[in-house]
Amino acid sequence: MATVRHLLALFAALMLLAGCASLDERQRQWIFQPSDRSWWRGEEAAQGMADVWIDFSSRETGAPVRLHGLWSPHERFGHDPKAPVLLYLHGARFNVVGSAFRMRRMQELGFSVLAVDYRGFGKSTNILPSEAMAAEDARAAWDWLARQYPDRPRYIFGHSLGGAIAISLAAQVGDEAGTLVEGTFTSIPDVVASYRWGWLPVGPLITQRFAAVERVAQIGSPLLVVHGSDDRTIAPALGRRLFDAAAEPKRFELVEGASHHNANAMGQAQYRAALVALFGVNAGSTPTTASASRF
Repeated sequence: MATVRHLLALFAALMLLAGCASLDERQRQWIFQPSDRSWWRGEEAAQGMADVWIDFSSRETGAPVRLHGLWSPHERFGHDPKAPVLLYLHGARFNVVGSAFRMRRMQELGFSVLAVDYRGFGKSTNILPSEAMAAEDARAAWDWLARQYPDRPRYIFGHSLGGAIAISLAAQVGDEAGTLVEGTFTSIPDVVASYRWGWLPVGPLITQRFAAVERVAQIGSPLLVVHGSDDRTIAPALGRRLFDAAAEPKRFELVEGASHHNANAMGQAQYRAALVALFGVNAGSTPTTASASRF
């Protein structure tokens, strides 16, 4: 997700470029910040993961698309036909390799993980992404996972901007076993409004709205919402509002002292407990019919 500096730049651009044909493109650039960059030592964390290529024809652009992804199976995957698999949808700025650390942590929690780059990131088709394209890319990855592992329980995970994409996907499909989001927001206009200059009336000018709060109630699976208490990029209140708008069963985990970037690491124990309670998933067993903890 964009830093405060980038959001300020977005605001300035909105005010200066209102009515210009380039407004939408500028927003897409600042919101996604597409690149082939990774977090420091991301390559190290990605060692041993397998490359995945997903090809499809885009209804949005009418052109062929190739997505690059990384696949990291859990140790149970080879001998447990019901071991869960998870589609990981990353946030802005860094490519899929930059998510390798979080992928490893989700793997430690019991999942085999597929993470993909949207168009414009990493080795995927090099085109400026949009909200509609990212949704299409997520659906293509989900369909690929369903074809490859139709008999396994499949989950959707999204971090930050990827959480809004995950919620959009979960609202569309009906075969997900559960949805998990971390550091996610209600909508881009709400993120902009959460800053000290947010009283300015720029909301109507935002074309890439990512209105997760309008879709979250349509999800037909249990939902886990995780947020760091010290998140300075996405206010924890936005994560809570997103949770409040969702249907049961659901669970909210506030990771005390965690930022936008380390809630996954600092909250590993909370993740583990929530996955068992809400989904019946843990690192040593297959999903059960455990009742969801609702609060």
